[in-house]
Amino acid sequence: MNSMENSEKDSEIEKLTKILSTIQNLYYKKKEQIDELQVEISELKNVLNYLNSMVSSKSFHSADEIYHKALDQINTVPMNELFKEEIQKDNLKGSSIKRKIFSKDDQELLCVLKFIDFNLVIIKFTNPSKNPIRETSEDFINIFLRGALIKIKEKNPDLKLNYKYFKDTDIIENIEISNLKSINDYDLITSKIKQLLTP
Repeated sequence: MNSMENSEKDSEIEKLTKILSTIQNLYYKKKEQIDELQVEISELKNVLNYLNSMVSSKSFHSADEIYHKALDQINTVPMNELFKEEIQKDNLKGSSIKRKIFSKDDQELLCVLKFIDFNLVIIKFTNPSKNPIRETSEDFINIFLRGALIKIKEKNPDLKLNYKYFKDTDIIENIEISNLKSINDYDLITSKIKQLLTP
C-alpha cells in the first residue's frame, strides 16, 4: 500500500472519529434531557395522583360546587387582571425553570441558569477556567450589566446581585440574582448570558 493510500485511509479514519465523537456527544446530551424529563414526569405523576385522590374523595356535588365557585371568581376579576405578568409569590414556591447554554457547535455545555420560586436566578458557569468571565471585563459590563441588569434594576430597585468566584481567582463561577419578579427579565438575562458566552 503506498503512502497516498495510507494518507487517504488516515483521513477517512479521522473523519469517522469526528463523526463518532459528535454522535456520542449528541447521544449523552439527549440521554441527559430524557433523564431530566423522566424526573419531571415523575413529579407531575405524583401531583396528578394527589389531585385524583382529592377529587375521588369528594362527592360530585362538591366538585361541581368548587368548579362553579372558580368560575364565579374568574368572572369577578377584570379581564386585564387575568393576563397580568405578576403572579402571587405564594403560588410559586418550589417552582424551578432551568435553561442550558451550549457552545455554538453544541459540543460543550457552557452554563446552566435556574430561576427558583420566580425570585432567585442562579447562573453557574460549567468550566470557568476554560471560559473565564470577569466582573471587570468590557464584554461583561456592556453585554450583561448594561444590557440586562441595569435595565432590570431601573424597574426593580430591590434587585440584588452576588458573585461567587472560582477558587482564589477573579473569575466568576456563579452569579446569584435575587428579587427578580418577571419571567421576561429572566428571558433577558438568559439571552445576554448567551450573547456573552457565544459571541
